Amino acid sequence: MKYVPDATADRQFQSDNTVDRVGVDGLLSELDEYAVEQSLQIKEKRDGEDVTVTALCVGPEKAVDAVRKSLQMGVDKGVHVVDDAIAGSDAAATSLVLAKAIEKIGPVDLVVCGLASTDAAMSVVPAMLAERLGLPQVTQAAVVETQGDQVRIKRDGDAATEVIGGTMPLVLSVTDQSGEARYPSFKGIMAAKKKPLETLSLSDLGVDAGQVGLSVAWTAVEETAARPPRTAGEIVKDEDGSGATALVEFLASKKFI
Repeated sequence: MKYVPDATADRQFQSDNTVDRVGVDGLLSELDEYAVEQSLQIKEKRDGEDVTVTALCVGPEKAVDAVRKSLQMGVDKGVHVVDDAIAGSDAAATSLVLAKAIEKIGPVDLVVCGLASTDAAMSVVPAMLAERLGLPQVTQAAVVETQGDQVRIKRDGDAATEVIGGTMPLVLSVTDQSGEARYPSFKGIMAAKKKPLETLSLSDLGVDAGQVGLSVAWTAVEETAARPPRTAGEIVKDEDGSGATALVEFLASKKFI
């Protein structure tokens, strides 16, 4: 799960054109909350079995707040990877760090991701994780069903709905249609304070600092510009019956119709 700038806040870029993740309010990515929810539902369906749900996040020091949010929702333990060298990493480097952290956490049955992050919105990390971990992937799940080591999902596309199955271990990503994420209860908030939360660095994962960061990123933001201020709208008065025509012409000029 990812710590992202609050979409309702005044989001900014730094001088090197990377997103400012320290000087702005941040939170657990909303799309990743659905991944947390599905993970908890899978655990609840396996009542009586020894199942541990771990929240893993890579980000600056403030990103620990996103991990704590997942613990409050019901996750069993958290892992936060923080290292100054990671700043500016693209999806390829991020997937490397995540994969090494997952391997360190131990053998896993299921790696659950959100559809995409609400800041970069690339939606490629789940596939990259599957490749790095040598696992199959079932992605963009609107419905998730599990039985034993079998995972079955329904994926809604533009032209068709697919039903895909896989055998654990595998990488799964879920959409915002998979089920409303729960809110942390007061009991959950208090219980989260006693749950284990581990902090790791690149050296803990055996990742060389030269493999991550802005200098080795495959993608870069060349230029940014502030959003222009909103202008006054155009008012069409339908005094002579020409209002409908003027409205259609306006929509056509903007290629809305």
